[in-house]
Amino acid sequence: MRLLVTLVIILTLLISLGTWNNKALRDSTDTITGQIEQVMTAIDGQHWEQAMQQTAKIEKSWHENARWWPVFLDHQEIDNIEFSLAKVKKYVDTRNAPLAQGQLSELHLMLEHIPDKERINLENIF
Repeated sequence: MRLLVTLVIILTLLISLGTWNNKALRDSTDTITGQIEQVMTAIDGQHWEQAMQQTAKIEKSWHENARWWPVFLDHQEIDNIEFSLAKVKKYVDTRNAPLAQGQLSELHLMLEHIPDKERINLENIF
């Protein structure tokens, strides 16, 4: 009986941790993707100074929000996001709208993909 109670407690803790992890990832990515959309809007309107400021905010948010991500995520995925963010920064600095928009779209997609990939469901278990 004690074994069953222990297993139920462990299972409950794992499910709770997974749920908390997914919510925290979703909140972090929602914050950053919202900022990405603001940069895209600024670029569409040719407001490059605003786009540069927003890009700096994205970078700051990334470093604040994603510092705990390596515990739960693949390091290659984090590296890809950092490379993409560096490209965005340079494209905005050089005022290259097509490349900046394309890289922002890629960054947005990479970030939105993370919580879905890490979500606990039967598809991810099997």
